[in-house]
Amino acid sequence: MKRLLLTAVLAALMITEVHAESFTVSDIRVNGLQRVSAGSVFGALPVNVGEKVDDRQLVEATRALFKTGFFQDIQLGRDGDVLIVSVVERPSISGIEIEGNKAIKTEDLLKGLTQSGLAEGEIFQRATLEGVRNELHRQYVSQGRYSAEIEAEVVPQPRNRVALKININEGSVAAIQHINVVGNSVFSDEDLGDLFELKTTNWLSFFKSDDKYSREKLSGDLERLRSYYLDRGYIHMDITSTQVSITPDKQHVYITVNVDEGDKYTVSDVKLSGDLKVPEQELKALLLVQPGQVFSRKLMTTTSELLTRRLGNDGYTFANVNGVPEANDDNNTVAITFVVDPSKRAYVNRINFRGNTKTEDEVLRREMRQMEDGWASTYLIDQSKVRLERLGYFKEVTVETPKVPGSDDLVDVNYSVEEQASGSITASVGFAQNAGLILGGSISQNNFLGTGNKVNFGVTRSEYQSAVNFGFVDPYWTVDGVSLGYNAFFRKTDYDELNTDVSSYAIDSKGVGATIGYPLTETSRLTYGLTVQQDDLSTGSYTVQQIQDFITQEGGSFTNFKASVGWSDSTLNKGVLATRGNSQSVVLQATVPGSDLSFFKLDYRGQVFKPLTQATTLRFHTELGYGDGYGSSNGLPFYENYYAGGFGSVRGFQDSSLGPRSTPSRAYPNQPVNSPANVNGYNPETGIYTDPDQDPLPFGGNVLVQGGAELLFPLPFIKDQSSLRTSLFLDVGNVFQTNCDSSYEPGECSNPNLGDLAISTGVGLTWITGFGPLSFSLAAPIKKPDNAETQIFQFSLGQTF
Repeated sequence: MKRLLLTAVLAALMITEVHAESFTVSDIRVNGLQRVSAGSVFGALPVNVGEKVDDRQLVEATRALFKTGFFQDIQLGRDGDVLIVSVVERPSISGIEIEGNKAIKTEDLLKGLTQSGLAEGEIFQRATLEGVRNELHRQYVSQGRYSAEIEAEVVPQPRNRVALKININEGSVAAIQHINVVGNSVFSDEDLGDLFELKTTNWLSFFKSDDKYSREKLSGDLERLRSYYLDRGYIHMDITSTQVSITPDKQHVYITVNVDEGDKYTVSDVKLSGDLKVPEQELKALLLVQPGQVFSRKLMTTTSELLTRRLGNDGYTFANVNGVPEANDDNNTVAITFVVDPSKRAYVNRINFRGNTKTEDEVLRREMRQMEDGWASTYLIDQSKVRLERLGYFKEVTVETPKVPGSDDLVDVNYSVEEQASGSITASVGFAQNAGLILGGSISQNNFLGTGNKVNFGVTRSEYQSAVNFGFVDPYWTVDGVSLGYNAFFRKTDYDELNTDVSSYAIDSKGVGATIGYPLTETSRLTYGLTVQQDDLSTGSYTVQQIQDFITQEGGSFTNFKASVGWSDSTLNKGVLATRGNSQSVVLQATVPGSDLSFFKLDYRGQVFKPLTQATTLRFHTELGYGDGYGSSNGLPFYENYYAGGFGSVRGFQDSSLGPRSTPSRAYPNQPVNSPANVNGYNPETGIYTDPDQDPLPFGGNVLVQGGAELLFPLPFIKDQSSLRTSLFLDVGNVFQTNCDSSYEPGECSNPNLGDLAISTGVGLTWITGFGPLSFSLAAPIKKPDNAETQIFQFSLGQTF
C-alpha cells in the first residue's frame, strides 16, 4: 500500500501543472537547455504536435526523457494546449585529476574510466562514479593491495560543469604467508607446492612478484593441480573447496586447497571409431595411449592432436578427434575410444601475405609448399611457415586458415609477417701515424631491395692500401631452388707510400669465383664452387722467419684454382637468432691441377638447440678445421691458416690471438748497416738484421678446434624478445700446427692437444638493429694458454653468436 501511494505521489510531482483531463498538443516548448540540442529532446519525446495525450502518456514521456541520461530533473507543464517541457541538465565533466597512484599508471586508470563512461566532456552521473570507484578498488585488489582506498570528490564549476578529483591510497601489497594442500596422501606437499605459480615470500619474490595473490593465477594453479592428478591416473580427483583468507591488517594471505584424490586407474583398452578416412594402421601408429599404462589425460589429449594433424595432412582441416574415457570403477580401469569426425575435405582458395612492406610477394610465394586449389594440408601449411621463418627476413610469422564465406570446403591461408633488418651497414674513419687517413665501409644485405637476393659490397682506402670486394647470391636461380652465386675481390698494397721500413708482409690479391647450390631435401643441399685467385706476396724489412722460408721455397707470386664441394643441412626454426632445431655443414676446398700451390682445407660446423623450458634453451656448437699441402707443396700456405679468439670463436680472448706464434722478424742484408731500421739489430757473424723489439705474433695454424655451450634465456623486463638474444656461455678452442719445423721458436708451435685449449665463460647479448646485428660479450678466461691475449669486453656489428 505504501509503495502504491509513493508511486502516485511521484507521478503527481512529475506532471505538475498538467490538467488531469486529456488535451490535443498544439505545440511543444522546451526550457532549460544548455548543451543538449532541442532535436535530441524531440527525438526522445514520444509525443508529437497534433496528438491527444493524457496523464499516462505524459508519465511515459517523462520516463523516456530520463532514460537519455542527459537530465537530472524534468517537469512537464501545460499552457493551454501547449506542452511545456522544463529540464535541468546533468553537469558535464570538465576534467579528471588522479593523485596518489604509483602501482598503476595514470594513463591506464584514465583509460579504464573512459571505458566506464567517465571522461572529460562526458555527462556526469553519480551512479557511474560509484561504479568506477568500485572498479578501481577491484584493480588494486587484483594486485594484492587489499588495503587500497579510493576517494572521489566532485567539485562544482561554472556553466553547469564539475571537476573530478580521485585520491588514491594504494596501501601495501599483501604477501602470501602460507599455501596448504589438505587431503593429499599420494603426493607430498613439496611436490604439489612446486606446481603452484603462486609462492610464499622468498628471496626472488622482489623480482618475480610470485608472492602476490591473484585470483587468475590461483585458478591456473588449481588447473595445474588437477592436471597433475589426471595425468597420473587419478581420474576422480576433485578439488572439494578452496579458501583464501586475509589477516585483519590486510598484510598477509593464507590459501588452503582441499582435495579428494580418489583411486588410480589404468588403461584397459584403446579403440578408434568414426569415419577414419586414412588407413587405420597409420592412425594406430600415432596412439600414445596403450593398454596397461597408467591413465594420463595429457597423453590422451596429445594423441587426439596427433590424429587431428594426421587427418589435416590429407586435407581434413576441420577434423575433430575426441578421446572418450569410460571408467570401470569395479576394477579401476579406463577404456578409451578416439571418435573421429573428419568433416569435409578442405581446399585452399587463396594464399595471402600481409605485413611484407619491403619484401616482394614472389619471394614469399616461392617458399610455399602448400599450393592454391590443392587440398589444405596442415603439414604443408606449417612447413611453408617454417620456411618463411628460416629466411631470416622476419621477426615473426603467423598463419591463419579462415573459411571462405559461403563455402563449407574452402579456406584461405593468410600469412602475416613482421619484417626486421636482414643485413648490416658499417662505416669507419681512422688515422694511423704510418698509414694516414683510413676510410672504410661495407654493406651486407640478405634481402636486397626485397628480392631475396644476397648482396655484399665493401671498400677500404688508405694512403698505402686499397681493397674492394663484391658478392651476389640468387637463392632461386631456377624455379626449383638451384642457387647461383658469384664474387670478386681486389686488394692492392703500395709500400712506397708506407712511412716505415718495418712490416711483416702483405698480399696483393685479386680473384673471381662462382658457386652453385642444389637442394637435396627440404632441409639439405649440395654446393659446388670454383675460385680463381692471383696472390702476390710483398715483404718488409723485418718479415717473420716462417714467411721468409715460405717465399724461399714456393716463391712470391701464385695463381690458384680452388674448387669446393659442400653439404649442409638445417632444421633451425629461424634464419636469425634460432631457438630450436639443428644445423651442420661440411666443406672441402682444394686447389686443382694447374694451380701454383697444392693444398686443401676441410671444415665442419654444427650446432644443436635443446629446449629446457618455453623460454630457455641450451645451445651446443662446434667448428673443426684441418688443412695441409699435397703434391709438391709442403703444408698449408701461411696466409690460409686458421685463427681463433674473439667473436665467433673463443670470447674473452683478443681476435686471432690464440695458437702458434711466429719467430721474431729477421732481414737479410738489403740495405746499409747504418740504416736507422737495422743499426740496432745487426749480427756481424750471421749477416742477419733482427728487430730487437718485436714480440712473437699470432701466426695461426692448420688445425682448428673450437666449440662451446650456451644457455639462452630471455632478458628480464622486456616484452618483445624476438630481436634479442642473451646467453650464459662457455667457449673452448684453439688452433694448432702439425708442421712444426725449425723455423718455430720452442714453445711457439704445438701439435693438437686438448689440454692446450683456451676456455672462457661469460654473458653475451645480440640485438638486431636497423644497421645489422649488434653483439656484446663480457667474458672471463678460465684457462689461458701461454702468450694468449685476453679481452674481457668485446662487441661486434654485423655478426651474431
